[in-house]
Amino acid sequence: MKNILLIFLTILVLLNSAAIGYYIYEDKLDQPENDLPVFHVMKTSDVEFPDKFSLAGERVPLERIDVTEAFKKELIVNTYLHSHTIQVLKHAPRYFHTIEPILKEEGVPDDFKYLAVIESSLNPLAVSYAGAVGIWQLMSGTAKELGLEVSNDVDERYHLEKATRAACAYLKKAYQKFGSWTLAAASYNGGMNMLSKQQDRQKETNFYDLLLGEETGRYVYRLLALKQIMEEPHLYDFYVEQLYPVEPVTLVKVTQSIKDLAEFAKEHGISYKTLKRFNPWLRQTSLKIGKHKTYYIAIPENKEAYK
Repeated sequence: MKNILLIFLTILVLLNSAAIGYYIYEDKLDQPENDLPVFHVMKTSDVEFPDKFSLAGERVPLERIDVTEAFKKELIVNTYLHSHTIQVLKHAPRYFHTIEPILKEEGVPDDFKYLAVIESSLNPLAVSYAGAVGIWQLMSGTAKELGLEVSNDVDERYHLEKATRAACAYLKKAYQKFGSWTLAAASYNGGMNMLSKQQDRQKETNFYDLLLGEETGRYVYRLLALKQIMEEPHLYDFYVEQLYPVEPVTLVKVTQSIKDLAEFAKEHGISYKTLKRFNPWLRQTSLKIGKHKTYYIAIPENKEAYK
């Protein structure tokens, strides 16, 4: 009677597991003599894969084996990199609130907000081993070429609005050069010169036909993967609650040097720590302002939330 009941329960487990996407295997090493086999239930490690996909309105050729496998690789990596992906999903509403309207105003496809995700995981204080800084991971020289101030007192690579506009300027220039948003995205990682050289060397103009180094070669596929996961998180078992909210601010116009930013913060009812949280582009304890120069310092509207 006991064996019959165990067999019945085993059958129920098998049927239920098949219905929810799990698989069963028999572990013969753990099987006692003259007894029922020992079964282990494991969740499938494959991921949902779209039937069709596009990036910035450009079709991704999923009929190609190499493209499908490269895309799926990045989906698997980011699906099972749980803590990283959860943090990105929680931060997205706060930073996309600023990024999305700027992309629209600048004429850059909305999909490029996911480029900020793969660059910095939406960490406004991110610094790469090569010295790239901020959510858009701009190098100092590139940032200056794009009109950002990078000095001892001020580093606008940490200024979300200004850095986003600088990234848009780069992407539009790259699109004008290559005629493809996909190639523009690849150039953001590898550089326009490198991409042009590889196009000439390989006699190819399509990103999906180019053989590139591992980092740049994976870059666009990571962009595709984060777009898919963040737009359809439930397909990858991400059910994230309590997303980080947008933090409204008041901008204080400043035209004269500030000797002590801690004192400035106190005058506006916040701590020095909170001042730097909302203005990471302020790099010193003071701010020197030249003639005809104006800055706008963000002060949170809900000051009590930071006390």
